[in-house]
Formats: sequence, C-alpha cells, structure tokens
Amino acid sequence: MAETTEGQDKVLATAQRIVQSLHNTSDTDDMLLILSAFDNRLSTLSSFVSSDDSSSGAQRSAASAVDPCFEAAEQIVLNEADTSSLTDDYLAAVDDLIQSTEEMNLNYRDGELQDGFQAAGPRCDVMDRAENALHVAMMRLEDEFRHILIRNTVPLDPERVHRSSHSSSTVAIAASDFFDDNESLGDVSSARCSHQRRCRGVSFGGDDVSLDLIHQDAAIDLRQIADRMIRSGYEKECCQVYCTVRRDVLDACMVILGVEKLSIEEVQRVEWRLLDDKIKKWIQAVKVIARGLLPSEKDLCEQIFSGSDLIKEVCFLETAKACVMQLLNFGEAVAIGRRSSEKLFRILDMYDALAGVFPDLQSLFMDEEVGDMVSSEAKGVLDSLGEAAIGTFVEFENAVQAESSRKTLQNGEIHPLTRYVMNYVKLLLDYSDTLNAVLENAEDELRQVKSRNSDNSEMKSMSLIGQRLLALIKSLESNLEEKSRMYEGTAMQYIFLLNNILYIVQKVKDSELQNLLGDNWVKKRRGQIRQYATQYLRSSWSKALSCLKDEGIGGSSSNASKVALKDRFKNFNARFEDIYRIQTAWKVPDPQLREELRLSISEKVLPAYRSFLGRDTPYSAPYETKKYIECKIGNRYFQV
Repeated sequence: MAETTEGQDKVLATAQRIVQSLHNTSDTDDMLLILSAFDNRLSTLSSFVSSDDSSSGAQRSAASAVDPCFEAAEQIVLNEADTSSLTDDYLAAVDDLIQSTEEMNLNYRDGELQDGFQAAGPRCDVMDRAENALHVAMMRLEDEFRHILIRNTVPLDPERVHRSSHSSSTVAIAASDFFDDNESLGDVSSARCSHQRRCRGVSFGGDDVSLDLIHQDAAIDLRQIADRMIRSGYEKECCQVYCTVRRDVLDACMVILGVEKLSIEEVQRVEWRLLDDKIKKWIQAVKVIARGLLPSEKDLCEQIFSGSDLIKEVCFLETAKACVMQLLNFGEAVAIGRRSSEKLFRILDMYDALAGVFPDLQSLFMDEEVGDMVSSEAKGVLDSLGEAAIGTFVEFENAVQAESSRKTLQNGEIHPLTRYVMNYVKLLLDYSDTLNAVLENAEDELRQVKSRNSDNSEMKSMSLIGQRLLALIKSLESNLEEKSRMYEGTAMQYIFLLNNILYIVQKVKDSELQNLLGDNWVKKRRGQIRQYATQYLRSSWSKALSCLKDEGIGGSSSNASKVALKDRFKNFNARFEDIYRIQTAWKVPDPQLREELRLSISEKVLPAYRSFLGRDTPYSAPYETKKYIECKIGNRYFQV
C-alpha cells in the first residue's frame, strides 16, 4: 500500500513539472483536460496552476511597485557610466540610488515587506539591481576621485624651497680655512670639517608653513565624492585611491628636496663629499616635510574626509608614514656609519634638525599604534645621532692626544694641529646646547674625562661641554709639549711653545670659550707664556752675555787685559751673529709677542753691551758697530 501511494506521488510530481514547463504556452488548458481524462487523480493539477498564476501576479504586482525615482536614477547611472565628467544630474542620481538602497536594506532587515514571504524574491531582485547600479556608480566616482586628485595636485615649488633654505642656512667653513693646504696632520689633518653658522629667519626652520597641495576648488569636489563613497560603504576603495596618489606626490616632493631612497648599506658606501651634500639636503627636507608638507597633508585629509575622524586619520597615516620612515632610515644609516672628525658637525646639524621637528612629528601622528611607532622610531634615531656625536667627539680627543707626527717645523711657528683643533673647538661652541643635551646621557665617558685630568678643580663649576673642551685643550697642550722636545735647541723649544700656547689663549679670549673655561684658566696660561719667554731669553743669550762680564779680565792697563777684552768683544760679536743668523729665520706670527720679545732682548743685551763698551779701556767698537747691533735687535729680529 505504501508503495502504491509513493508511485502516485511520483506521477503527480511528474505531471506538475510538465504543466509548469507549459505554463507560458497557450496549450496549458488542453493539456490539463487530457491529463484529467487519463486519470481523475490528476484533476488536482488545476489548483497548482491557479496557485502558480496567483504567484506570477504577485511578482508582476511587486515589479510594478518599484520606485520610479529609483528607476530613473538607475537609468542615468548606467547610461553615463563612461562619460568624461560628472554632472549635477549624475550626482543627484547617485544620491537617489544611495537613499533607495538604504531604504531597501532597512526594510529587509526590519521585516517590513508589504507583500509577505512570497514577495521576498521580487524584492531581492530589485535590491540586486540597486546594488549593481550603485557599484557601477562607485567605480565611476572612484575613477573621478583619482583623476581630480592627480589633475589638481600643486607640485612643490623648488624655488620656494631654495629661498627658504637660504634664508635659514649657512656659511660652510672647511678645514682649509684653518691652515694652509700644504700642512699635514696625518689621519687627523685629512679631516675636512664643515660647519653651518645658523642665521635665524622666517623659513621652514621656524614656524609651520602652510602649503597648497591641491587647488581649493578641487578639494570641494573631492569631499563630495568621498562623502558619497563612504556613505555607500566604499570607504576602503576611496582611501586606497587617496593614499596611492598622495604617496606618489610625497615621493615626488622628496625627489625635489634631493632625498633619495637609499638603503643603510648604500648610504654607508657613499664617499664623504657626496654624503655631506646629501646630509645638507636631508636636514632641509626634514624641516620642509615635518613643518610644511605633512601639516598641509593632514589639513587636506581633514578637508576631504571631514565626515569621518577615523578615515581621515587612517588616510593621513598611510600617506605620510613612508616618507617619514625614509628620512629616519637615512638618519640611522649616518648615525651608525664610520666615525671621523669631519662628520661631527653634520651629525650635530642632523641632531638639531630632528630634535627641532620631533614635537611636530608627535603632534602629527596621534594614532595610538602608528603614532607611537613613528615617535619611537624618531626618538631612536635621535638617540643614535646623539651617541654618534659623542663617540665622534671622543675619537677626536683621542686622535689629538695620540697624534705623533715626527716632522718638526723649522721656524718654530704655530703647528697645524693647534690651528685645526682650536678652530674645531671654536666651531663646536655653536653647538654648546646640543652637546650639553647629548652629554647628559654619557656619564661613563664623562667620568673618563675627569679621571684623565689631574686638576679636577677647574671642572667643578663647568658645564658638560666646558669639561669636554677643557679636556680636549689639555690633550692638545700635552701633545705640544711632546712635539717641542723634538727640537734640538732649547731656545727653539720655547719659541714653539710661546707661539702655540699664545695662539690657544687668543682663540679662547676671542670666543665664548673664555666664559666656559673661566678667567682663571686664561691667567694661568698668561703666566705660562711669560715663563716660556724668560726661559727663551736665558737659553738664547746666557752664553753670549757671559762674554761681556768682568770676571777674569783684571786691570785695564795690562797687555793681558787688553787681549782679554779684545777676545771677549770678538767672541760676543761672533755669538751674536750666530744667534742672529739662526733666530732671524724663526717665526713669531703675533705682532705683540714679536715686539715684546725684541724689547726683552734689547733690554737684556744692549745695556750689557753698552756697559762693556763704556769701560775705561783702550779698546772700543766703532759707532757703526753699536748702531748695527741695536738695529738688528730692534727691527729685524724674528720673522712675521
């Protein structure tokens, strides 16, 4: 019995499918009569046909209930999908589509379908039409958003950047300004340090500068498109387009600013003169990017994506992060590179530049995750630059202390090392605040400086940079003491020390070094200079003046005395000529020291000479000889 019933159900199902397949033909009624005549059990098919007709009617009714406004908007969007520009009618149609889609989604979610369950199919068809049309519209808006961004971008003005750079920049001073080209210091003298004397002015180095990144009219159009895309759920596509275009623009700005994309390994392989130029461009770029381009980029994001705080923040972060990391990577590459004295000033310039814009970067990147990452990276590079500066300074101290060239200067003048070190120190004074800041994190090195110096009392009241510079100058003085011992004659040793110590004192007095080292330091060196001058006179003239003494001459009337006087006079003249011949080749560059030494020689030699000639003896030198000696001592002793 069960099998019979199952067979009947299969027959009915097959008949229903036949009728359904013939539903839209004119032979449907005839087929129903034939099937009923064949088996009365198939008479129930008429109710199936009736039911199916009523369903088709519902579909036709639902289709006829579609909003004419939606259909008109759909027609405009589909017809104008490939037009060259957006019209007001097109944007209005997009708004209608968005509104219709929102209403349909709301009705579908809330179960407010007016035609019951059987109308769900037709309703879904209409929603599919709406979403398809909306997708076409969004693709059209996305393309237009991209084109407007590209067409209306205002390129960075190289001339404005150039003018800004010159208004805040610098006079480079090379090591060739410190001493002549033919002077050599081995490893130390090969350095070519350059420094920027910084003039404060209105520039990217000062207050923030607002830049027009796109034409203002375009910003309005972009905001209208962005609002529609965000409202339609296409915010991701909108952000991707914005970030892609603006990242390319920032890359182009980096090229204009002279900043290349280099790996750490590539930076470290660059020859110093080329790297020095790249560092100068990097310093300017850091200021332009952090105080000009990025604030303006953030303003642009706020204009275009004003409707969503999250989206405008995400777009700015994704756009700006790459160029900031490029700058920081270059800074890190320089910081971990090979250290040499010539790089110190550039490293300090980089530290100053990055430290100056660090608060700007923190205020720009406020996002908790990305902002912390950028701030952390910038702080890490800043610390690396500070450590590199300290390490370079320490190595310079060690190089000065260990410089051991054996070549003596034949004329006893100022040693190239003295000129180089003192000018180097003088330039470092412009970075006193920076060096004090970085030295605060260098306690170990600072203790080593203190332990190297016996007179720690001088350091107690000094700043950290003052202590460093004092240690450096002491290292120089110790080196000069060693170099003076390479001269055979003690007189030349003291002339060498006189010239070099006086040069050091003058450099200290003519700069802020005197305030750092103190008046007591200057007084001690002045006393040292007087001591060297006294020792020079003693070592140079003691033997010559001994010829003019009375010891061993006896009475003036004896023949022996006359011979002795004559021999004394000849010996003095010979020694004088010998001293004069040798020491007139020596150099005393400072005019005041030169004149004081001449005066000291005159005061020591001429009175003894005149006294010797004034004795009541039968021998006397001619008047010309007296004037000759006085003239030699007074006018032509020592070279300039």
